[in-house]
Amino acid sequence: MEFGILGPLRVRHQGREIPIPGRKQRALLAALLLARGEVLSDERLTALLWGQRPPATVSAQLYTYVSRLRQRLGPAVELVREPAGYRLGTRGAVFDAAEFHRLSRAGHTALREGRPDRAARLLRAALDLWRGPALGGVTDFLRDAETPQLDEARMAALESRLEAELALGEHRQLVAELTGLVTRFPLRERLRAQWMTALYRCERQAEALAVYHEGRRLLAEELGVDPGAVLTATLHAVLDGRLALDDPATRPAVLPGAAGA
Repeated sequence: MEFGILGPLRVRHQGREIPIPGRKQRALLAALLLARGEVLSDERLTALLWGQRPPATVSAQLYTYVSRLRQRLGPAVELVREPAGYRLGTRGAVFDAAEFHRLSRAGHTALREGRPDRAARLLRAALDLWRGPALGGVTDFLRDAETPQLDEARMAALESRLEAELALGEHRQLVAELTGLVTRFPLRERLRAQWMTALYRCERQAEALAVYHEGRRLLAEELGVDPGAVLTATLHAVLDGRLALDDPATRPAVLPGAAGA
């Protein structure tokens, strides 16, 4: 069986789509999948399905959703009642979020180990698993609780993929993509540093410096902070002419959080 949350919730079995009707029932399944075999308490499930104002019949409704979900999924999946709540057993199933994290971790590791070709390949495969915004078609309560973490992991994988491709000499191909990404995410310093690197390697030093100064202004205006270590180091590398492709000392390091994304 295959489960997907990196986009609209999707369930497939033997090549056939299994529809899961209703936002709350989809949210129930997605929450249990994200728990990765751990028990989710009735209280936690209630909050993810109904928020802070559940109906008086919440226990009965939750039981009904669980029963219907069992019928939909069939014997290939164990949806177990435990003393503290519910647990979903998915041994042998394919779960896109788990596969994304596995590939991402391997990609971040390869990048740290100085293997950009392997890193780029793994991270592209991880990012290709996304079909759109995560957790489509579930409750707002679940989406608000879970998507920030998923989105940050996606961005970390994207930034590491870009770093690997820069190390492979693909700066000319990346300028347009980085321009669009920094426009969408102007406060992400690692992206901005990568854009500066790509511009510099395309012999566009003045533009690279302008990108830095724009970032410094935005960080001050929006967050009240100065540029961090990665962006500052990239500025000095541009000024000192130390961003040549064969100079590993000037490449931005993998951020600590990326390893666990």
